[in-house]
Amino acid sequence: MRAGDRAYETLRSEILDGVLRPGTVLAEVEQSTRLGVSRTPVREALTRLTADRLVTALSGRGLVVSEISPDNIVGLYELRQALEGQAAMLAARRRDDVAFRRLRERLGSAPTLLEKGDEGLRQYFALVDDIDQAIDDAVDNDYLVAALQSVRLHSSRIRRLASHDHERLRQAASEHLLIVEAILAGDASLASHATHVHLHKSLTNALASSASETSDAGDAAGVLSATH
Repeated sequence: MRAGDRAYETLRSEILDGVLRPGTVLAEVEQSTRLGVSRTPVREALTRLTADRLVTALSGRGLVVSEISPDNIVGLYELRQALEGQAAMLAARRRDDVAFRRLRERLGSAPTLLEKGDEGLRQYFALVDDIDQAIDDAVDNDYLVAALQSVRLHSSRIRRLASHDHERLRQAASEHLLIVEAILAGDASLASHATHVHLHKSLTNALASSASETSDAGDAAGVLSATH
């Protein structure tokens, strides 16, 4: 793998996983030292991350990890509703029954996975990714799939905010099951509706989680300030 690709993959993963938090300054010299590559691959990686909108140029601070604001979350979900609702409808019409039957069976184990800590959580999110992939395959529309993949890049950052809320994750698993069952039944209207319900509940939870994280960060900053 090229040094630029490796730097890009590493920085992107760290941003998506929350290792590099919103607002973190990404200086070329510091990152090149940390990643063990020259500044040129880091510059290339940062250019690509800026195009992905995971990194933002701020006057006086240089390049920083993009913030996850309530407005950004709402805007993202508005786009998701349009794209994913349409994708679910098309998947119901063009589905591969075998693939979705397997997903339905796997979703039956979701509650158990969510009780297994971090490893179970990783397996559950891998299952969700497989549902997305099955829908992409069923849609068979390169333009729609490309748009979906772009929006999911940012959705994964927001998903991290809710990863500690196991009750919400259990509800989401049930919602995913309803979407899969609607697709299997060939009911395009129900598949779209179930997707919109899932996204509405996810948006409500994401906004609450974002507010909580912002509050916690503010409290931590206040404590730090008080000790200096």
